[in-house]
Amino acid sequence: MLLRISVRQRRYLFSRSRRSKVRLLSWLMPILAVSLFCGYKQIQSYLIQPEAILVLGGEEERELFAADFAQQHPNLHIWVSSGSPSWYTQKVFAKAGIPRNHLHIDRRATDTVTNFTTLVDEFKAQGIDGVYLITADDHMLRARVIGEIVFGSRGIMIKPVPVSLGRDPEPIEKSLRDGARALLWVTTGYTGATLGQTSNFLKK
Repeated sequence: MLLRISVRQRRYLFSRSRRSKVRLLSWLMPILAVSLFCGYKQIQSYLIQPEAILVLGGEEERELFAADFAQQHPNLHIWVSSGSPSWYTQKVFAKAGIPRNHLHIDRRATDTVTNFTTLVDEFKAQGIDGVYLITADDHMLRARVIGEIVFGSRGIMIKPVPVSLGRDPEPIEKSLRDGARALLWVTTGYTGATLGQTSNFLKK
């Protein structure tokens, strides 16, 4: 009798342990997959040799940093997506000695998602396969999530160059929201930008 109870207990414990392992594995697999993907992208970003510089406008510090960065990469053209008035952006880069024909100012973007969607096909048409991405450090995660989706859909790699401004990182919800908008653009060509006029959740 005791032997039968003992065998039953062992079978129960074994079954319970097996279910726990399966449940744990089901949680670990997506985390492992995301980690491997991020690691792969990180390695790619180190290996690529960017052919252009993309600056996400919005703060003077980003453009000042980008002008200094461009001095170290004199052969690369620079795209500034929205941000400061065009005359001021031109002044910043001219003061750094950047040739005027190396600077491209694009004013079409209205938010971070459209920073990428307005330029991706232009880069692709010019045969650009990799870009340096310059934006504030607290904004970089969201920019990378969007960029990996939008630029990645055209085979364009990103090498992040964050501008340190000493601020706290943005809430992760912004990255998730704009990542979803980037996927929407890849599948439908629609960015969801106009919804920002009526919904605080989708605002920049």
